[in-house]
Amino acid sequence: MALDTKEFGAKLVRYREQLELVLSEVATYTGIEQSRLADLERGLQLPTGDEVLILADFYKCDYRFFISNEKLAPFEQTENLYRRHGNEFSKEDRWRVQEFLFLCEIEQVLMQELGTRFAAFDFIPKGNFYKLHGQEAAAALRQHLGYESNQVGGDVYSDFRKIGFHIFRRHLANSNISGLMIRHPFAGPCILVNYSEDIYRQRFTAAHEAGHAILDREDFVVSFLKAPGNLVEVRANTFASSYLLPPSFLKNIPVEDWSRDTLIHWASKLNVSAIALAIGLKENGVITEDEYSTISSTKVPAHQKSDPELRGLEARQLERKQHLLERGLSTFYVSLCFDSLAAGKITNARAAEMLLISETELSELAALFRINLFAHD
Repeated sequence: MALDTKEFGAKLVRYREQLELVLSEVATYTGIEQSRLADLERGLQLPTGDEVLILADFYKCDYRFFISNEKLAPFEQTENLYRRHGNEFSKEDRWRVQEFLFLCEIEQVLMQELGTRFAAFDFIPKGNFYKLHGQEAAAALRQHLGYESNQVGGDVYSDFRKIGFHIFRRHLANSNISGLMIRHPFAGPCILVNYSEDIYRQRFTAAHEAGHAILDREDFVVSFLKAPGNLVEVRANTFASSYLLPPSFLKNIPVEDWSRDTLIHWASKLNVSAIALAIGLKENGVITEDEYSTISSTKVPAHQKSDPELRGLEARQLERKQHLLERGLSTFYVSLCFDSLAAGKITNARAAEMLLISETELSELAALFRINLFAHD
C-alpha cells in the first residue's frame, strides 16, 4: 500500500506540536532542511527511506507505525492529556512521556514476535461502593496470579507485566506527578512511574496506576502527590493497598503491641512505607486510632529499602542497572531486546535504537548482561 503523504504529514505535525517544537528546532536536530520539513508536513512530497528513519528516531516512534496509514500512535490520548494537564508537563517531561510510549510500543511488538504470553485479567466492578471495587479487584487479581489469600507478593512490577501491562520508570521534572496511565491503542495499558519518588512509593504508585488500568475506562489518568482526593483516586488507592497488603495477612501479623520499631520492621519486610502500613492496619482494625496517631509519622530508614528490580547485584552492576532504570529501561525490557536480537528478529542497529543508545553503548550494555553480542551479528 502506498504511503499516504497527507497522513504522514499530519503525524509529523502532531508529534511536533505535542513536543512544543518549531520547525527550525526539528531541522537542527535532524539535519533535514526546514523547507523540506514544511513540505513533508503539508503532505506535498514523499519522504525518502532515510528521512522516515531519521524522523522516526527523532520523534521516538517505531518507523513501522510511523509510515502506516492506520492511526496506531496514541495521538488522541496524549493530545487530551496535554489539553487537560498541559501546564504540568514541561517540554523535557513531554519528551520523556514520548520515549515511554515508544518503549511500550516496542515492548508489545517484541512480545508478539517472540510469542511471549501473558495471563490477561478482566474485572467488572459492581455497585457504587468504590472502596469495595478496589478491595475485590485486588483479591481477584491476587487469586488470578496464584497467590494465597494471606500471601505477600514480591516484585510488583513483574506481577503487572504478567497481565500484559507495560510498566516503565523514569525521572520526571515535575515531582508532584507520581505516575500516569495511558491506554495505548496498540500496546494497551501503559504505566509510567516517576523514578524521582521513594522506592517504596514507586511500588505503591505502580499498583495505584494498575488499579486505574483495571477499574477505570479512561484513556489516561495522571496521579498527583498533592491533589484533592476523589472516588476514582480512593478506589485506586484502595486497590494498591489491598494488593500490596492483603487484609488476611495484616490481620494475622503476630504482633500484640505496635511500636515504631515493629512498624519499621514489618514495613521493611513488606516493602511499603510505614504510613501505608499504618493506614492498612488501621482500616483493617488491627491497631487503634491512638496507636495509629503514635506510629503514623514513622519513616523506614533509607538503608533498609531495596528495589525489587535491583536485588542480588554486584556494586558495578547495581550502579549501571540503576542508571538504566533512571532512563526508563527496565531489566525486563532490555532482556526482551537482547532475546529478540538472539532470535534474529532485529539487528544490532535496531536493538540500539530500541534501547535509546548508540551501537557502541550496545556492546557495553551486552557486557553488563553477560551477553555475547558478536554471536548475534
